[in-house]
Amino acid sequence: MLKIGVLTGGGDCPGLNAVIRAVVRKSINQGNEVIGIKNGWKGLIVNDTVKLDLNSVSAILPLGGTILGTSRTNPYKKPEDVTKAKENFKKMGLSALVAIGGEDTLGVAAKLYKEGLNIVGAPKTIDNDLNCTDYTFGFDTAINIATECIDRLHTTAESHHRIIVAEVMGRHAGWIALESGIAGGANMVLLPEFPIDIDEVCAILKKRHSNGNTFSIVVVSEGAKFKEGMVLKEEKLDSFGHVRLGGIGDTLAKQIEEKTGIETRVSVLGHIQRGGTPTAFDRVLGTRFGIKAVDLINEKKFGFMASLEGNKVIGVPLEKAVAALKLVDKDFYDIAREFFG
Repeated sequence: MLKIGVLTGGGDCPGLNAVIRAVVRKSINQGNEVIGIKNGWKGLIVNDTVKLDLNSVSAILPLGGTILGTSRTNPYKKPEDVTKAKENFKKMGLSALVAIGGEDTLGVAAKLYKEGLNIVGAPKTIDNDLNCTDYTFGFDTAINIATECIDRLHTTAESHHRIIVAEVMGRHAGWIALESGIAGGANMVLLPEFPIDIDEVCAILKKRHSNGNTFSIVVVSEGAKFKEGMVLKEEKLDSFGHVRLGGIGDTLAKQIEEKTGIETRVSVLGHIQRGGTPTAFDRVLGTRFGIKAVDLINEKKFGFMASLEGNKVIGVPLEKAVAALKLVDKDFYDIAREFFG
């Protein structure tokens, strides 16, 4: 009998519970035991666990967030935490661990695997920026929520003859802004991958309004930056070295209004995008990733991550998956640009 651990790290995300449920179901059906590690890597460091059985996961599929809790704890900030994590892995008697997370969580998983722990991964992030997988679960829910919000902003923008800037999530990659912007009929989409030329933005919007249009929708990623640099909420870093973003929407709206003379408002969608019940797509994808994670353990393919390639779920090396971010390419962005103005 195997004893399989499972943890969720980083930001919460719709579909996390679908993965947990699948890991538990597949493992128990095979006669194995599952231990939930609470609050990401923090739970492994402090040995905070809960036994998971079929009853504990029977009704969690439609729930957002994670029943295990999460944190942005990075064991590699303190050498003693890495030691504690490895010691507790042995104390728990784990045969293997399923780490569910994004770039940071899986980056830690890749390092711990190199240090001898039997770890596999499942890719999670609403930003969809993890390498070596076509989609991460959580992304579909996020773009559906963002698209619905953009649809609603259209009605008030049109009624009041305004420009409305919708700020969506996306630290380094603009996938949410790109796909929700296209789906929501935005008149401008601004991404982290392509620095903002404010004069060009305002020229396009002025031309649109001079042609008889009375409103515009501008979708911008929180990590989008002007040619002069990124807009930050504060300089403080988290344990993975990330600054807290925020304010690009406000800054952009003020500059647009000053340069165009058109009343401009901003709506920051924030955590609404990653809360609530997951879409059917994310429930199914999370389930498939959870099943594949257990398959990887059975095949002793430690140091691998479940990945969606086309319509197949395969295993890819964790090290390769976290080596670089998956960013929006110019060809895809050019599709959105066809509808600017």
